[in-house]
Amino acid sequence: MKSSPSSRLSNTRAIILLFLANAVSGMAQGISMLAIPWYFAQQDQLGLFGIVYLITNILSMFWVPVSGSIVDKYDRKKVFLFITMIGGCILGTVTTLGYSLGELPLLIVGSVFMTTFLHYNIHYPCLYAFVQEITERKYYARMTSVLEIVGQLTTIMAGALATLLLEGTQNGQLKVFGTTIDIGVNISKWDIHEIFLVDTITYFASFIIILFISYTPILERETETGGIAERLKAGWTYLIQDRPTMWFGVFSFTVFLAMLLEAFYLGVSYVSNHLQETGDVYANSKMAYSSGAILIGLSIRHIFKKVNIPLVTIILTIAMAIIFFVLSATNNTTLFFGMMLLVGICNAGTRIARITYLFKNVANQFFGRAHSVFFLFNVALRIVMLAVFTRPFFQLSDNIVYAYVITGVMLLMSTVVLIKHYRTFDLNISS
Repeated sequence: MKSSPSSRLSNTRAIILLFLANAVSGMAQGISMLAIPWYFAQQDQLGLFGIVYLITNILSMFWVPVSGSIVDKYDRKKVFLFITMIGGCILGTVTTLGYSLGELPLLIVGSVFMTTFLHYNIHYPCLYAFVQEITERKYYARMTSVLEIVGQLTTIMAGALATLLLEGTQNGQLKVFGTTIDIGVNISKWDIHEIFLVDTITYFASFIIILFISYTPILERETETGGIAERLKAGWTYLIQDRPTMWFGVFSFTVFLAMLLEAFYLGVSYVSNHLQETGDVYANSKMAYSSGAILIGLSIRHIFKKVNIPLVTIILTIAMAIIFFVLSATNNTTLFFGMMLLVGICNAGTRIARITYLFKNVANQFFGRAHSVFFLFNVALRIVMLAVFTRPFFQLSDNIVYAYVITGVMLLMSTVVLIKHYRTFDLNISS
């Protein structure tokens, strides 16, 4: 890779605009992705949503390898512009349909979840690869930490707005973390298509921001040739030649897998069936999660100076398993919020650690495809677990707690693999 240190300062504006565009669209997407599962729960159709989520993950198996190849082959700014425009147009069409009909059928709402989730599958690999491409190596840990903090701040705002929009207020009172706050304004809860309208607007706002991004690559990529299959094979071959990075990438991803299961499926049922609480508790739990993520985002670079990245990952994976066991054995809303804060610490901590490790061990030329390989393993395991968790048994009474036990066991098994390969990992990465 050729390096051009003098270009670092010229990319500061590009990085700020990239983060801003990500934050603008991320907040509205966050509200939509909180609103959709709860919308199904309100219709007593969590089983149907589980099937939607399962199908989405199956589609991801085919889409993720293609998206990774696209990220590595094409200009990343153009990729961002294209996927943002497509996402905005699709959501805009659904929003128009909602206003026309007065409401949206469940399957149409589910299709928005599916579209947004598949959008994530290319958005985040492209985002990380873009940041790696325009940032000096010594700033990787700082950039991943800032990216996490900005992302979680938008999630907190999304959670706060979702709390308001999903349940509205009663006599001007709003519940936040179980505490009633008098805001002095009576707000009716929004229809799902009204929430989608806000999301649509932010897609196009993001598109405009991205248009103004101008940058000089720090890392220069060779032009990719050949078809998708050939490029994917090259990415797989690259990882096979670096087994430690492959093991780390695959099994450091399991905390993220557990978080996705909890965030989009298990958590909805846990709040609705086990805690028997309302939508404000579900939305507030995401705010608690984001608060934890911000805490670790602010401190993890200092942790990296004392503890190597693979060890941090192992410790946080064990902690995540313990959290799931605690949730399975308890029924307390306040404790649930506390556990969600810790989930935020564990997931954001492992994500920053994983991305920093991969930034420094995977060539930018192959980053999109390498990320796709890791994500494919993650999606495959997620499909297996969702196939189990969407069984009617887990929606009866408070049986969802058994899904938390199973997820905790999966995390412990991943930890065993990480410990087994620990000495082969790169243990010399600092902030």
